[in-house]
Amino acid sequence: MKNFKTIFTVFFLICFGISNAQKVGVVDTQAILDKLPQYKEAEARLNSQIDTWQTDLQNLQAEYEKKRSAFENEKVLLIGDQLKLREKEVMDLDKNIKTTTSLRFGTNGEISKLRANLVQPFQDQIWNAIKTMSEKNGLGIVLDKSNDVNVIFLQKRFDYTDKVLDILLKGTTGKEKKN
Repeated sequence: MKNFKTIFTVFFLICFGISNAQKVGVVDTQAILDKLPQYKEAEARLNSQIDTWQTDLQNLQAEYEKKRSAFENEKVLLIGDQLKLREKEVMDLDKNIKTTTSLRFGTNGEISKLRANLVQPFQDQIWNAIKTMSEKNGLGIVLDKSNDVNVIFLQKRFDYTDKVLDILLKGTTGKEKKN
């Protein structure tokens, strides 16, 4: 009788554990972003702006080098106020370069803010598509393998990237047809 109770308890726990097991799915959000044409267009606009700013910064640096070199060469010929004025001009240009670099290319610079504003709407769309897909497929946990999650092995049946992409592309084409 004790064996029967033990076996029944173990059987019950196994059945209960299986019924409460969470299904896990994996999605690659970076792959999804790379396949969205709207994201590619927005990223191209951002890269164009970055190229423009880099060109402007390179022009400022070239101007600084030119003025600094001229100042170094003429330093011995300048006296009093002329020396201070030219030195201040070079120092101001150097300060302007550092400020511009920090404001545009720094950690909290304009590029970081623009990139965040660029990605945020797409992340919201992906989040909603993942939520829809996970509810549809009964997933309890969805991991993003593009965000530093070390996925050592993944069977194709647990990769839901294509399903999320299908949901996103259907939503996009549906909106385009309405317009």
